[in-house]
Amino acid sequence: MVEQVYRPRRPKESPLWQCLCAHFYDFIQAYPEKYEKKYGFLKPVVEDVVNKYLDCGDLTKGFARIYCENCKKSMLLPFSCKGRWFCPSCHEKKVLLFGEFITGTIAFPVPHRQYVFSLPIMLRVYFRNNRQLLKKLCRIANECLLEFLRRSLNRPAGQLGMVMTIHTFGEYMGYNCHIHALVADGLFTDNGMFYVAPRVSTTPLEQLFRVRVIRMLVEEELLAPELARKLLGWKHSGFSVYNGKPLRRDDAAGLERVARYIIRNPFSEQKMVYNAENGTVIYRSRMHAKTKRNFEIFSAEEFIAAITQHIPDKGFQMVRYYGWYSNRARGERAKHETEPGAPEATDVDVIDVSEYHPPRIPSKKWRELIKKVWEVDPLICPHCGAEMKLIALIDDGEVIEKILRHLKLWPEQAAPACLSRAPPPTGVDRLIEPFFDDPFPDYDTEPVMAYANDPEFAA
Repeated sequence: MVEQVYRPRRPKESPLWQCLCAHFYDFIQAYPEKYEKKYGFLKPVVEDVVNKYLDCGDLTKGFARIYCENCKKSMLLPFSCKGRWFCPSCHEKKVLLFGEFITGTIAFPVPHRQYVFSLPIMLRVYFRNNRQLLKKLCRIANECLLEFLRRSLNRPAGQLGMVMTIHTFGEYMGYNCHIHALVADGLFTDNGMFYVAPRVSTTPLEQLFRVRVIRMLVEEELLAPELARKLLGWKHSGFSVYNGKPLRRDDAAGLERVARYIIRNPFSEQKMVYNAENGTVIYRSRMHAKTKRNFEIFSAEEFIAAITQHIPDKGFQMVRYYGWYSNRARGERAKHETEPGAPEATDVDVIDVSEYHPPRIPSKKWRELIKKVWEVDPLICPHCGAEMKLIALIDDGEVIEKILRHLKLWPEQAAPACLSRAPPPTGVDRLIEPFFDDPFPDYDTEPVMAYANDPEFAA
């Protein structure tokens, strides 16, 4: 047996899977009466995403066969659900890909900084009931930050370089819509110069953000003008703009760490403890300012309601690119070379990036992701240490059952009630974030590996 053999996970033993399997059906039935008033109508995407998660890593839903030519052993790797912003395993893959995409393809070698735009509690309900308002919130944050930096640097034609993510969750999964932005700490100009932002107070930015958001809600006829005037007059309005410490231009590790942080999953499976006997979930996190404790206790259905409200609608983009980092700007730079020019005299730092061309790094395969996270190679044969090869992808139901029955891996017991469900509507595409189609599109980040040592299936 070789060292550093990949140890597979068992998805059905996870507390999240057990909780959803035992209580999701009851949650769906009780939703109109118990949760609709608080969370609004149940989005169709919720049932689709959860059902796919329950099938994630299930050999009976399809698998790949991997074969070792040296010792004639083979393994089966089940497909994953590829659920975004929900499945802890599949979303972690996107987190890793996103971090490398930002540092390797998007970000320029200039200082960066994280900004967080937050709203008062009383206004968050408008964004929960109308998720399309989140698009306008992103646009407002972009416009306010651009205007703020242009004034700070006296560069009326300068361009932002920003990657923005929408968060709808707080520490304990309560609805708290806010924006995280990874921003080049200054402005780019057309001649390829980058002017580093000076250290200034963000109070004017916060005030500008507050005015623009309130004006938008009034224009949408969601906020009465009288209440808007009161909000504008409050000293402590609940609006806030936080900017973190700047990241040095050569701090690639710090940049990747922040990029992963701003796209993290709304909840962590490691923080939850599911008690099947009384149907409760204990969720541990940081100390809560109001309750003065570092945990919350949910009923299983309450926990499901809390985590599923953050599943985005199909096709809704939670990540947005602006200015110098936008798709349009990157495309234009790829077509036309930037004409270099000397920087103007100024009292701020200026960085020449006119000749910098971010390399296009291909998306990592499933194998590299496993090696990066767990420091083991999943394609190294656990029996002889040789490298294994992909030989087949099996997704036909009859073939799947035939192989699994022959290998005595077919479950003989009936599926739980929560799994005896109707198939998803035809024509529904898998939920996949843009940019991250990788050469191993159907493999789980943490696959379950079943050993099939039968000679009949080794060829």
